[in-house]
Amino acid sequence: MKKKNILLGLFVFFSQVSYSQKILDSLLKNKHFEVSFGQSLLFISNTTQANFLSSTDIVVPTSAILLFAEFRPEKIARIPVYINFPTESKQYLVNGVLVNKKASPSFGSGVVFRLFKIKIDDLSKIEFETGPLVSVIYDTKNHVRFAPIVAGRFKISRGENFVMYLGASYSFGINALGILYGTGTTF
Repeated sequence: MKKKNILLGLFVFFSQVSYSQKILDSLLKNKHFEVSFGQSLLFISNTTQANFLSSTDIVVPTSAILLFAEFRPEKIARIPVYINFPTESKQYLVNGVLVNKKASPSFGSGVVFRLFKIKIDDLSKIEFETGPLVSVIYDTKNHVRFAPIVAGRFKISRGENFVMYLGASYSFGINALGILYGTGTTF
């Protein structure tokens, strides 16, 4: 009886390994990953700096390098992961004087959904994705903060793997509007 249970267990194990290998092979053929490099502009109005910003005339957008990857297990649902590295400080024009503050790097993830797809020709399409994300931010004192984000992007795909996108995000936790754009590849 014990030998039969062991053989049954081995059979189930190897059948699952074989089945999962078939799923993995089909994932790679269907191009379920996107990796891109882009730029983001962040219009930040941090609540901890509310008194400072009340006298601000103009908030200058902060540029950041955007590294973006997206796992697409389903045709509609996708899991993005991103990292923003600021390339300059936060800048404000206060009474005609330019004031600089340290800009913090951030990273995050979430779930986005494809709302629609427009096929342009046999090789090209436009998609719109949107959904909730969460961002992890290291502030000026290296404290960790979490901020919910809602984001969306228009994605233009051409050929087998070329992708370009333009999108926007809004962070409720730090009251920030962002514009993002970039180019990438799918595999």
